[in-house]
Amino acid sequence: MFQKAVLHLDLDAFFASVEVLKNSALRGKPLIIGGTSGRGVVASCSYEARKFGVRSAMPTSMALRLCPDAIVLRGDHDEYSRHSKLITDIIEAEAPVFEKASIDEFYLDLTGMDKYVGCWKWSGELRQKIMRESGLPISLGLSVNKLVSKVGTGEAKPNGTRLVECGTERAFFSPLSISKLPSVGRETYQKLSMMGVRTVGTLAQIPPRLLEREFGKHGISLWKKANAEDNSPVVPFHESKSISTERTFQTDTVDVRFLKDQLTDMATRLAFELRSQQKLTACVTVKIRYTDFNTYTQQRQVPLTAHDNALLGHAQLLFDKLYQRRQLVRLIGLKFSALAHGHSQMNLFEDTREASNLLVQLDRIRRRFGEGAVTRGTGV
Repeated sequence: MFQKAVLHLDLDAFFASVEVLKNSALRGKPLIIGGTSGRGVVASCSYEARKFGVRSAMPTSMALRLCPDAIVLRGDHDEYSRHSKLITDIIEAEAPVFEKASIDEFYLDLTGMDKYVGCWKWSGELRQKIMRESGLPISLGLSVNKLVSKVGTGEAKPNGTRLVECGTERAFFSPLSISKLPSVGRETYQKLSMMGVRTVGTLAQIPPRLLEREFGKHGISLWKKANAEDNSPVVPFHESKSISTERTFQTDTVDVRFLKDQLTDMATRLAFELRSQQKLTACVTVKIRYTDFNTYTQQRQVPLTAHDNALLGHAQLLFDKLYQRRQLVRLIGLKFSALAHGHSQMNLFEDTREASNLLVQLDRIRRRFGEGAVTRGTGV
C-alpha cells in the first residue's frame, strides 16, 4: 500500500497580492483590503500590514489605529475570481485529484505518485509553474494528511515550502502554539491558556476525557488534531451542473405580485451567478409548494443564455402555468440546469446594446459591493 501524500497550496495574502500585481507601486507597502465605512472589516491584508497586528475580520477602523499609514482598498471580487480560476485551471491540468477549499486554497492527493515521480519534487515544480504563469506568491505544505499539510503551509509562509516527512508529524507539531491548529479560535485559546496549555505538544498529552469534559465533542477533535490525526479525504473538485434557490415564506400567501417579485429577485441573482462563473443555462425550472405541501414543477428547454431578461421571461411563463389561483403558496423555487461554459451574447432581436452595456455595469457593481447592491425595482 502506498503511503498517503497530501499537498496543501495556499496563495499568500491573495487579495493584497492581486492588487500589487495590478499596481506595482503598492509593493512593499501596508495594504488593507476591505470595507471603508465605519462598520467595514478587513477582508485581507499584506504582510507589511500584519507586522502591525492587522488581521482578517478585524474592523477597518481598528486596523488603521494599529497601522495609520496603511493603504485601504475596497477590492474587486471580479478580479480575484479571475485569478483564482487561472490557478484552478493550472492545477486541474496537472493534478491527479484536487480539492478547491476556497478561492485561494487547494488540497491535492498525490498518493502513489512516488512510484513514478517524487511527490516533493513534483510539488515544487507545480508551485513554480503557478508563480510563473500567475505572477502570484504561493506557499505549500506536504505531509501524510490535510491537517499537517495545512499547518505546514502556515509555517512556510510567506512564499515558502515545508515538507513534514512521515513519522515526524508529532515532533513537528509539538513546539507550535495551540493557535496554529485549525479551529482553535480566541475563546478556545484563552480557555486552554488558563489551563496552562500553550503548545500543541502539551495539548496532545492531556487525557481525551478531560478535554471532552471541558469542551464537549470539540475536545475530542482538539486531542486528535494535537496528535496529528486526520482521516478526512481530499474531495475531488467538480463544477456544478445546476444552480438553484428557493424561498419558504413565514406566512403562506396568494399575493401574486409578491410571488412574482420573489421570482424576479431569484432569477436576477441566479443569472448574475451564471455570468460570474462564465456559464450559460439551457433549462429553466420553477417549483411551487402549496400550503397542503403538494409540490409541482414545470421546466422548459431554452436557448443557451445568462441574460436576466430572457431567463426572467421563461421563469414567469412557467410560474403562470403552475400557479392555481386562490391556493395559498408556501414555497417558490427556481433552478437553472444543463449548464455550459460560455459568455452570454446579446440577443439581437430582444436586447439593445444599451441594455447589454447596462447589465455589464450592474454586474461590476455587484461584484465590487455585493450582489445585493443593486436589484430590479420589482424585486425589492
